Amino acid sequence: MPQGPWNFEDKIVLVTGASLGIGAVTAQMFAEAGADMVIAARGADKLEARAEAIRSSTGRRCLAASADVTDPQQVRSLVDQALEAFGRIDILINNAGNSVRSSLRKLTPELWQYGRALNMDSAAYCTMAVGEHFLARKSGVIVNISSVAGISGTMGEVPYSAGKAGIQMLTRVAAAEWGPHGIRVNCVAPGMTVTEKVQGKIDAGVYTEAAFARFPLRRPGTSEEVAHAVLFLASDYASYITGQTLAVDGGPPIAGFTDD
Repeated sequence: MPQGPWNFEDKIVLVTGASLGIGAVTAQMFAEAGADMVIAARGADKLEARAEAIRSSTGRRCLAASADVTDPQQVRSLVDQALEAFGRIDILINNAGNSVRSSLRKLTPELWQYGRALNMDSAAYCTMAVGEHFLARKSGVIVNISSVAGISGTMGEVPYSAGKAGIQMLTRVAAAEWGPHGIRVNCVAPGMTVTEKVQGKIDAGVYTEAAFARFPLRRPGTSEEVAHAVLFLASDYASYITGQTLAVDGGPPIAGFTDD
């Protein structure tokens, strides 16, 4: 029986970047809600361990498919593996990506290309490959994972900010083109989220309470809170929502005056 408010029983969900962080938690929640999973990431060992954890805790099927989604040929192979294993894909979560730090002055063409490939091209390649299947079936849901860096920008992270902004426009255009074919495409833009990587920086004192004070909710988010937004947009509760970017960021920082 699915757990929580969501019911994805017998849906087939593909999540990229699923070995750690938001992707891993999202995949776990989909499986708890009844979905059978295809999870993808570059590290085969961590990915298989994550798949086994999903199988043992939920009883759902979970295929671990190692792939570098910045490579369109590997993306094609990933989609073929998913279709061979399950016969269809119902939901695609484009989660793969990572921070790529560089100021504009120090940015090199190689770093720019790497940041774009990891944070935007990967989502485009997966969307194109799975989209062929969705268009043939005239149904499907895509949720892209962007970042608030793609909304407001982050100094010192030019490739990351630009790539995440690109995902939001990919979302809008894909939703417009494919909506008439029964396909919804939306986007979630997390703010600072306590993944394993961020927790390490908190423990090391890189991020302190002062870093969170500018958020209205005065704290970082959790991977579970981001995953809840992803599952909502993928669910029938969001059946009339497409082409949108939902920020899950603790609120926008706003300067000014207050009676407090």
